[in-house]
Amino acid sequence: MNDYGKINEFKSTGEKRIAALQSWAEKNKETLPPLNKQTNNHIHTIYSFSPYTPSMAALKAREAGLSVAGSVDHDSVSAAAEMTDACHILGMGSVTGFEVRVSFKHTRFADMKLNNPDSAGIVYMTVQGIPASKRELAALFLKPLQEARKKRSIAMTEALNEIITEAGLKPLSYEKDIENLSKKDEAGGVTERHILFALAKRFTDIYGIGEELLKNLRARFNLYIEGKIADRLADASNPHYLYDLLGVLKSEFLPRIFIRPGSDECIPAETVTAFARSIGAIPAYAYLGDITESPTGDKKAEKFEDDFLDDLFPVLKEAGYLAVTYMPPRNTKQQLLRVRRLCEKYGFMEISGVDINSSRQEFSCPELLDEDFASLTDATWALVAHEALSSYKTKYGLFSPENPLCASALNSRLSLYADLGKKLFPAGTMTVEEAAQQIKTQCAAHHV
Repeated sequence: MNDYGKINEFKSTGEKRIAALQSWAEKNKETLPPLNKQTNNHIHTIYSFSPYTPSMAALKAREAGLSVAGSVDHDSVSAAAEMTDACHILGMGSVTGFEVRVSFKHTRFADMKLNNPDSAGIVYMTVQGIPASKRELAALFLKPLQEARKKRSIAMTEALNEIITEAGLKPLSYEKDIENLSKKDEAGGVTERHILFALAKRFTDIYGIGEELLKNLRARFNLYIEGKIADRLADASNPHYLYDLLGVLKSEFLPRIFIRPGSDECIPAETVTAFARSIGAIPAYAYLGDITESPTGDKKAEKFEDDFLDDLFPVLKEAGYLAVTYMPPRNTKQQLLRVRRLCEKYGFMEISGVDINSSRQEFSCPELLDEDFASLTDATWALVAHEALSSYKTKYGLFSPENPLCASALNSRLSLYADLGKKLFPAGTMTVEEAAQQIKTQCAAHHV
């Protein structure tokens, strides 16, 4: 196997993948495109569900010209060290964090669908910019959530097996067929996508790929598969076949077996925001927004928070959130400008990112080239500086109460940190110690 293949070796170690990336970069770095203004702070890796190791995710981002890449895995921070090292080898800025589901059941939105299509009163959120010295604490914090999720996943697997055995298929083993697709042994998360990917493999093993599979899924399991996705699954040469099939199963099959997470898995939002702030990380609410006519053409019409967004933001503030994260390709410009106005009103940082978990997805995010959203790129660079500086000393985190500039306006801090981030990476014209000194100098200047 050549270096490029070793970079994405699932069963290898992070250290070996980094060594392969270093070797590849020494020979091929000059072939990479120039860096552009695009960034992505929400890339999933094999430590939750993805076709990419952290090293390969960073390389794919770099091949697309991105200047910053960030790993955000479900219930796991195990990608963080490898992602950081990989980005730096490639001359990119890096950001790391995790994603969890939390409860809003104790709020006025208990019975409302917010940003989670599956459950009312349950919310997706991220914790981003985790200082390197706090990653072990984050892993310990997430461990009970992983254990609770495992119990639910086993129950969903049992429900799945009832359906497929009635159709004459062999049942799936949670340990052998599902957990083996994950990095559980390295504190990686195991998600519903792992269950469905194992099911996709079982279906293709039994029915093959192409028209025969489509016929059996429609007849035996009453799955609705039409239009573009039917064409893709009819194409036996489709290189993204399993991921396209996974997409169908997520929308058409998962509702039949889905079990809503309980309070042991989805803990109160305030518990997570308080933990994030205690380690110098940034808790962010993940805005989803209503879909009527999808800008990307691949989302069904569905309503989320837009009808009550003005009422939601003060609750987010009270719950301890410091930021709002969103995916520019998913929403209209009008939706995003509304979110921006609310972020400005309540003092939230804006964090952009597109969740990557399929081989079909592009790493580029051209929406960030729109001048109206240039500040999102600066916010990303501020996040890069925040993680680097808080890894050096937590008091230099963007929101640390001990930060010499904590009394200054958020926009002022973001502007300074964005400038520092660009000097730290990829330019390398400043060390983290020099960046910290500049913050102290700026503070002194403000007091003159």
